[in-house]
Amino acid sequence: MNEPRFLIDPYKDWVAKEGIPVHEGFGLDLLDLDVAPWPRLEANGAFAHLTGRGDFIDMQIVEIPPGGKTAPQRHLYEEVVYVLAGRGSTSVESPSGERHSFEWHTGSLFAIPLNGSYRHYNGSGTEPARIVAVTDLPLILNVFRDEAFIWDNPRAFPDRFGDSQRFRGDGTFLPVRPGRHMWETNFVPDLRTFELKEWKARGAGGSNIMFVLADGTMHAHMSEMPVGTYKKGHRHGADFHVFAVTGEGYSLYWWEGETELRRFDWKHGCVFAPADRLFHQHFNVSAEPARYLAIAFGGLRYPTLADKRATFMGMDVSVKEGGRQIEYEDEDPRIRRIYEDELRKRGIPSRMDAVFQPA
Repeated sequence: MNEPRFLIDPYKDWVAKEGIPVHEGFGLDLLDLDVAPWPRLEANGAFAHLTGRGDFIDMQIVEIPPGGKTAPQRHLYEEVVYVLAGRGSTSVESPSGERHSFEWHTGSLFAIPLNGSYRHYNGSGTEPARIVAVTDLPLILNVFRDEAFIWDNPRAFPDRFGDSQRFRGDGTFLPVRPGRHMWETNFVPDLRTFELKEWKARGAGGSNIMFVLADGTMHAHMSEMPVGTYKKGHRHGADFHVFAVTGEGYSLYWWEGETELRRFDWKHGCVFAPADRLFHQHFNVSAEPARYLAIAFGGLRYPTLADKRATFMGMDVSVKEGGRQIEYEDEDPRIRRIYEDELRKRGIPSRMDAVFQPA
């Protein structure tokens, strides 16, 4: 008699079969992680599973050797790609047979349209290129449990490709209101120089943009903190993967009712994912504006989940009013003291006096 099967995780079983390293932690430096040959891609790779990744997404690190290229890929899951290091290009074929190619480098962001055929190329003959793909494969694989359906499915989604200009770095600005303004495209050439829009409600002169990439369900947004400032504390559901883009800083995190403030320091290459309902707060300690990119499942256009809808509606609303943000006047006094002590060590003046209400 066969033993009963229960508590099965098809995604984790698949990961084990792929035979490449799996890295785990609250936060990681993706530039320092070991990779190994990945036969599926004919490149080097690794998985990065953060403690706050939730049930829906993963990170797949791909390192393409100098002058190399990945094997052709096509799959029925979405992915958003952030370029960690190097330069190269990607070729994507639409269902009609039209080929779109675009060149990327450190700081680029792009999405592969659902079930599009694609291939990545390293543009350097001397240096490897390292990218990270944030995907919703865990959800898709755990629901369908059929690898042929996911990787060998002929179903075409032409509407996901959009106009060819969206593969050249062009896009459409969709004004909504601060914190919800969107840029619709398939490719952002450089996140480090992309124009952001002011978002006062999140604190201290910050700015932001929401991305709609390949009309997908995956979410991405970028925020910036000016020199000498930090964002207001907030919380949301799991799976927001936060990548440092420019500058240096740290994030504090704590559970409601806890007195201990834990800390993760970040710079370009680092990523962390707060767990479900974990309060966290971001701080810029560098002499330049600090930008970070957040990628998750469920976006402003297609929230998909009730919790994501609540996040996008309440991300700049005080917890006292049913939202998800802690206002400066309500935060733990230690938070500002820790920050200004850190700035003094670095000789950077604080600009937080202007945003705090007088005592």
